[in-house]
Amino acid sequence: MRSLATDTALQPRNPLPFNILCASIALLVLNFAASCLGQTGGSMPDITQQQTYTLLRATSRESTGANADFRKLTPGTTLTILDADGPGMISHMWFTIGSGEPYHLKRIIMRIYWDNETSPSVETPIGDFFGLGLGVYHTWESAMLSVGNSKAMNSFFPMPYAHHARITITNLGKNTVDSLYYNIDYRKDSHPLPPHTLYFHAQYRQAQPNHGWTTNWYANGDPIVNYKRDLDGKDNYVWFEAKGHGQYIGVTMSVLQNQDGWWGEGNDMFYIDGTALPGIVGTGSEDYFLGAWDFGAPFSFQLYGAPIVSKEVAGERASVYRFHLDSPIPFTQSMKASIEHGHSNHRSDNFYSVAYWYQDEPHMPLPPLPSADDLIPTLQVVGGPGNTGVNQPSTSLSPR
Repeated sequence: MRSLATDTALQPRNPLPFNILCASIALLVLNFAASCLGQTGGSMPDITQQQTYTLLRATSRESTGANADFRKLTPGTTLTILDADGPGMISHMWFTIGSGEPYHLKRIIMRIYWDNETSPSVETPIGDFFGLGLGVYHTWESAMLSVGNSKAMNSFFPMPYAHHARITITNLGKNTVDSLYYNIDYRKDSHPLPPHTLYFHAQYRQAQPNHGWTTNWYANGDPIVNYKRDLDGKDNYVWFEAKGHGQYIGVTMSVLQNQDGWWGEGNDMFYIDGTALPGIVGTGSEDYFLGAWDFGAPFSFQLYGAPIVSKEVAGERASVYRFHLDSPIPFTQSMKASIEHGHSNHRSDNFYSVAYWYQDEPHMPLPPLPSADDLIPTLQVVGGPGNTGVNQPSTSLSPR
């Protein structure tokens, strides 16, 4: 074996000094981040250049300077936490919540409105927005979203706006939210947004359950399942639909299994600009989320991950995510992103998801949210392996 340390033929003739090499690597990382987010002007500015924006913060701090730096939210109350004129851009959002309400992550709703629109561009349970779609806290990390210790939810999506930005928080629960802490960092610019700037959107969806086409199967490898064909994906679980022009950025998704076996035997499918058949088709759920062989164990990386991986039996759960910052999927007229629930949609598990994308305004109205009680992850009587449907009550998970 040739040694790179001793073989002079493999050594650079003029090696870079270590400090210059480190600086070059750092610059490459910054350039990559900027190129990923270039259509919004980039959330990471060039730190070697003087910035001209004014950085501001909307916060839950106690206005008199006392230490009660939180807001209470009684049942049914909506609180506006940001109301800012543009041009500008939200660069970071941080939340932490103290509440005795079971599943408060599912019962607290966040909405974001751009440029005085009446239909929100973001409408989702606050936990789902931060990848906590099962209503329980867990620590995970990505380039755009993260949940740190303890219960610290962060977003780094760049969210530009030309005229106005408004963020509201609504408590759909039965108890008062004792302490809602937040910091929203946003920029006020002295110059207008670049032409054709796209706006951030996020859409919540759920299927409780997905309805599979059969319960007469004993395992995912059953021939009745394996030989079923699905070319058009008409019964797929839909992550989002949009009209206009823009680009899909990614999705976070959580799964509550109603049946035994591997939940992810299903292909992702993308329909771009009104095509009847999907133009992009994958090879399996774990493949789309850039894992393999049922994930094996939890992992969390910058653009993909599976922070929750459990046993493959009824009652277990999973959480996954994927961000396309390397190549956002563009559309010029419309787009629909979806995934099968089991091969050819044979399984009947529960899915909860938030899709993230950028597009021009106006946007399609978002699908209405389910009722507060229907947002709670609940096991369903669906039949099939591990779920006979006989004397099996529908029960909720216990939040951890």
